[in-house]
Amino acid sequence: MSAIGTSLGRIDGPEKVTGTAPYAYEHDVAEPVYLHAITATIPSGTITRMDTTAAEAVDGVLAVLTPWNAPRLADTSDGEYSILQGPTVAFRGQIIGGVVAETAEVARHAQSVVRVEYDVRPHDATFRIDGPDVYVPEVANGGSDAVSTDGNPEAVLAQARARGGPVVDSWYSSPEEHNNPMEPHTTIACWDPAENALTLHDSTQGPHGVASTLAPVLGLEPDRIRVIAPHVGGGFGSKGAPHAHNVLAALAARALPGRSVKFAVTRQQMFVFTGYRPAIASHVRLAADAEGRITALIHDAYSQSSRVKEYVEQTAVGSRSMYAAEHRSTSHRAVPLDVPVPYWMRAPGECPGMFAGEVAMDELAEACGLDPIELRVRNDPPTDPESGKPWASRRLVDCLREGARRFGWDARARTPGTCRVGNALVGLGVASAAYPHMINPGSQATVTLREDGRYGVQIDAVDIGTGTWTTLTLIAADALGCPPERVVLEIGDNALPSASVAGGSSGTSSWGAAILAAVDAFRQRYGHEPAVGASVTAGSDAEPDEDYQPYSFGAHFVEARVDVDTGEITVPRMLGVFSIGRVINPRTVRSQFIGGMTFGISMALQEESVRDPRFGHVVTQDFATYHIPVHADVQDVDAVWLDDVDTRATPMGSRGAGEIGNVGSAAAVVNAIYNATGVRVRDLPVRADALLSGLPEA
Repeated sequence: MSAIGTSLGRIDGPEKVTGTAPYAYEHDVAEPVYLHAITATIPSGTITRMDTTAAEAVDGVLAVLTPWNAPRLADTSDGEYSILQGPTVAFRGQIIGGVVAETAEVARHAQSVVRVEYDVRPHDATFRIDGPDVYVPEVANGGSDAVSTDGNPEAVLAQARARGGPVVDSWYSSPEEHNNPMEPHTTIACWDPAENALTLHDSTQGPHGVASTLAPVLGLEPDRIRVIAPHVGGGFGSKGAPHAHNVLAALAARALPGRSVKFAVTRQQMFVFTGYRPAIASHVRLAADAEGRITALIHDAYSQSSRVKEYVEQTAVGSRSMYAAEHRSTSHRAVPLDVPVPYWMRAPGECPGMFAGEVAMDELAEACGLDPIELRVRNDPPTDPESGKPWASRRLVDCLREGARRFGWDARARTPGTCRVGNALVGLGVASAAYPHMINPGSQATVTLREDGRYGVQIDAVDIGTGTWTTLTLIAADALGCPPERVVLEIGDNALPSASVAGGSSGTSSWGAAILAAVDAFRQRYGHEPAVGASVTAGSDAEPDEDYQPYSFGAHFVEARVDVDTGEITVPRMLGVFSIGRVINPRTVRSQFIGGMTFGISMALQEESVRDPRFGHVVTQDFATYHIPVHADVQDVDAVWLDDVDTRATPMGSRGAGEIGNVGSAAAVVNAIYNATGVRVRDLPVRADALLSGLPEA
């Protein structure tokens, strides 16, 4: 019987619910000391003086780091990591020092009495598409070309306008959003001067990546940095790489060799130097013929970036492949500001990009007089428009049809704003979802027959709450032909065989392929009756079939209700139908889907980091003012998937599932709100006052 496909409960579940699973800050270390960051209170300028006298006099303070006494970094080329190396301030909240003390309370108090004086310079923290420094980068995030053009879309669009054909020409925007996993970014750093080595207990999505990134910054070889992360309390992309707080912890550990420096980033600081989804603006223009087939598609995206380091979301990349269009162009522009560096947030690029694209498709359906599903079906491309390759598996139409059947799409009001139930206007909305399938190279695994008769499987994968402990156990058991309880998995330590980052929905694909390769090598060497102690380490060079284009697809269906008196928006029903190849563990994959769909509700209706342009900082720095869904906001949400096996994508037949759930989901909410009220909202999050024109008069 195949272990893959078994609905197995989380192997790490008992540890987590009993509180015995050690997260980064909770590891038992000898002689811990505590670090608190000193941060800049201006958005741009130069530190002229730091008076640390009062802080150093506080009982229990061991060290106060400043730009004038901190250890020197070996490589300062990366602006995000180059902290405490000079007096320049690039954004408000930048780390400019740190206090280490015997207790966390003393460290926090002592940093508050450090007095800093500045020479303040003018700054710009306002995101706008006509900013003075807007530019076209060479590439967007992920290495995609910033600009891509096929045919002559501008001319075709102009012709469509001239003849009065269906045209969409609209702007769409999403604000800054912060990842905010329940476990904040935390690390414990210990410097061993005898070995010239650093140990980090870190909340990260990739221990090997932390070591390889920090090594040149600190002037070490990667094998001199050990990173341990067996349990991680969420990341949503923000923990996909180290940030400035890791460097500060390492500098503090170097200043106090032999002591274990504990550093927990505060919830307020999570809105500063640990990454965030940047503000995005998209200009989408579409033209279609009389049958509703897209003749021109233009998507121009603007992404907030930082003067410290460039980061440009690949917002328009999804529009290169999503629908058929002979004439198409996409472009990206960076808007550099005096703000912290943005970074990955679940489905970076695809999420805000497909919000814009899928709302635009809803508008085009209306302009064409077509049902939104029918418009998408008519423009489903037989091959990938960008590469020209056939799809490894594209079952988007199946997802749309199955979702429509399950959700009761036929009950949707054809005229927006005409369906009322009690005191609420009711609408249904739909949006497509797509996410590229990736396998990152270089992962390895070790398989060993233990003395207790079980198989040990070691790989430096990470479980950030996604179910890795369970999923990889199932993959190993399936390959070994044994029940899951005979597999003992070890992950989350770069002393184990190397593994790629848990990002881009690539983790299970990359790590699973490595485990299959290691089991295959184990069987080839030892057969099916190995002796105790038999062990093999092997890696996988598996990649998706280069003759095909692998993607995951899905369709979101939403019912939205809008109170006719208050404009309050609720989402009583939401359904996602997905095609991701073979499902490894139905229980954890459904959790992933529903989590992503909840992200979509949150993005559409609640999440917004409000940055005050006068002072350069985010003012919504806690869960009281930065709103995310609670149980009452997420009612009947369900996710299903199509049975499929895609061996062109991975040896397991699976594709990525982690991010497809929140791609397109916000658009489905917005499209349902339009169907309910007749008000088209293009700027997130949707507020009640935006719907006033669609509410009936008293």
